[in-house]
Amino acid sequence: FTASFRKQLITTWLSETATCGLHSDPAWTLERCLTEPSDVREWGLQGLPGDPLSIENAIVCTRGRRWPLMIDPQGQANRWIRNMGKERNIAVIKLSDGQFLRTLENGIRYGNAVLLENVEEVLDPAIEPVLVKAIFKKGGQWLLRLGTEDVPYSEEFRFYITTKMSNPHYLPEICIKVTVINFTVTTAGLEDQLVAMVVANERAELDKVRQELVVQIAQDKAEEERLEQMILKLLS
Repeated sequence: FTASFRKQLITTWLSETATCGLHSDPAWTLERCLTEPSDVREWGLQGLPGDPLSIENAIVCTRGRRWPLMIDPQGQANRWIRNMGKERNIAVIKLSDGQFLRTLENGIRYGNAVLLENVEEVLDPAIEPVLVKAIFKKGGQWLLRLGTEDVPYSEEFRFYITTKMSNPHYLPEICIKVTVINFTVTTAGLEDQLVAMVVANERAELDKVRQELVVQIAQDKAEEERLEQMILKLLS
């Protein structure tokens, strides 16, 4: 969904809650609800633009149940995924690669991240079991049939798909298997990104203080949660 459509949805939701007499936060945002400031800071260090649309896209990408298919003509999502996946030894593949299924199999087996880039409007049927997460249990082990082989499925496995097409038309058979996320840079998004870059360069000391505060707040919240769990454990 585009940024304007998301704003329209939030406005509609807030209006409906007011009509039903439910309490709601007029300043509600997806970012405040589903992520922590420390996560957003980490994404920024990994190359994610700081505009609200990109942050919301990152939340959907990392929190969604289905694997993300990112419309990414400017390559911003691709760079972010590559940097974020370094901790998982991310492997980058293309459907034109002769050994892409072998690389994908290793990612599934060993719990690594795999980035499938530059896809078109039609995906290879061989990766359908991965898209629908067609895992099954056999002999006490979770498996996924990839081609003619049953591959041990690691819960740590992550799969990302990007396309450079600016306006692709995916059939419903594909849309129901993945989460389509539009990372196309809009005029408003570009303005937000430029403002963040100007602040970081012109007022570097303020940006540094903000980054330090984000880290400190995240540490304080983690400590608070640890103390709460300890108190509950002592009371029980």
